[in-house]
Amino acid sequence: MLDNNQLRNEIIKPCLDVICRWSKEAEELLVLTCAHESLGGTFIKQVGGEALGIYQMEPASHGDLWNIYMPKKMIELYKILSFMQVSYRPPAIFLKYNVAYATFMARMFYLRINEPLPKHDDVEGLANYYKKYWNTPSGKAKVSDVIDNYYNFINQRKEKKIEKNVKIQEPKKTPTKRAAKTKK
Repeated sequence: MLDNNQLRNEIIKPCLDVICRWSKEAEELLVLTCAHESLGGTFIKQVGGEALGIYQMEPASHGDLWNIYMPKKMIELYKILSFMQVSYRPPAIFLKYNVAYATFMARMFYLRINEPLPKHDDVEGLANYYKKYWNTPSGKAKVSDVIDNYYNFINQRKEKKIEKNVKIQEPKKTPTKRAAKTKK
């Protein structure tokens, strides 16, 4: 599983800054999407399916973005390709191997939707938005599961800190027979 803060600070924000599309709402929506789709980066290929990367984008969606939406967004397209240091359309497999590219494409996917993003602190609204547009009404995701996975992912650091601060009591040592004999 990826670290929630590293995902935000080292991947999402820098990538979305490159294409001038960062906002608290966009960041939170991508964190939520990653948290649910790949369980925070645990799976980079869908088990029993075709979806790829930490956001689990399907190759067909990737192709639609490139064929229909991206040609209308030449500035973002140029910035993505420049950042990726490629001069061609990356294949969908890049979603699996390159978290920056997966992040760009996930943001571009959500950009094509005319409905504004819910507020960044409206987790239920973000989960419903995700369900409606990413997973679709016919998808298997349940909004309650999306919310649970999101909270599990963003709280991982808190849980790790708690585990580190717990003092484990050593069991009382009872003298062995040998140690008892040497004391006599």
